[in-house]
Amino acid sequence: MLTLYGVYRSRASRPLWLLGELGLEFRHVPVIQAYRLADHAAADAPLNTASAEFVAINPLGQIPCLDDDGLVLTESLAITLYLARKQGGPLAPADLAEEAQMTQWALFAATAVEGPAVEMLYIFADGGDATPEGQAAIAIACEKLRRPLARLQAHLAAQAHLVGDRFTVADVNTAECVRYAQSHPSLLAEFPAVKAWLEACQARPAFQAMMAGRMAEPA
Repeated sequence: MLTLYGVYRSRASRPLWLLGELGLEFRHVPVIQAYRLADHAAADAPLNTASAEFVAINPLGQIPCLDDDGLVLTESLAITLYLARKQGGPLAPADLAEEAQMTQWALFAATAVEGPAVEMLYIFADGGDATPEGQAAIAIACEKLRRPLARLQAHLAAQAHLVGDRFTVADVNTAECVRYAQSHPSLLAEFPAVKAWLEACQARPAFQAMMAGRMAEPA
């Protein structure tokens, strides 16, 4: 059986959302990030990314991690692409060209969107937007995001989804990176097609179920 390691409040949100979309049975092992614990080595500490039991599975000590009968994958976007391809159906690539496009969007999201979007999210979460330094850092992150968001805007202004004019794993992967930019609503408002697409993705029952699990976990 598929085993997914990781808590909802991590990049495990991506495979958890996709698993919900695919309706696949799996075992969920909620490994928490060690940095979130006062003492990750304490005798009563929950299973975490520094636990010897987990490091034996993923030496990087990072989540998520997927074990499919001995095949271990440790990158969230690789996990989602693998699961979609394994299951087949409308969320998976229909041919080699679609597979290339889905890989391209995953790499685009990870390299062009996620970094500055996460940086901006943390600044807002820490109240840094109230300081001149924080505002300057947010402005820099916004400038880094405007080009990739403009790329998405042009694509989504012409079609409802990223690949094949249907909802696919490419939408899951990219939406979960763009979600971090929702910390800055006025930035997303500059890209109405992106905003509408993201809201449509997040209205899906599988996303709502994933977010319910996320909200049920301690922050």
